[in-house]
Amino acid sequence: MPNIQITVIKRFSPEDVFGHEYKNSTGKVVEKCHFEDGQEWISEDGEMPEGFCDWAWTDLARSIDFLRSSDFKKWAEDGITYVACSDGTRPVCFKLKRIED
Repeated sequence: MPNIQITVIKRFSPEDVFGHEYKNSTGKVVEKCHFEDGQEWISEDGEMPEGFCDWAWTDLARSIDFLRSSDFKKWAEDGITYVACSDGTRPVCFKLKRIED
């Protein structure tokens, strides 16, 4: 089955989401996600790449599984889709691209 290239398209800060600085329940200022715009990984055999965020992976895994399937053209004819991490305070948008063997 094909692998999937994962690319960070854009990270959003709490200021982008709320219009102001955001502090968690302990009073710590929440920063943007540690990923960098343009950062890339390859998911081999549908596995989470080393160093990838568990939260983001949970959000992307279903789309990755579908892109790896033979039915992917019903949803992403060109083998590309965009998915966002659901972290509500600092979301990240990703591009997923099917890599043919």
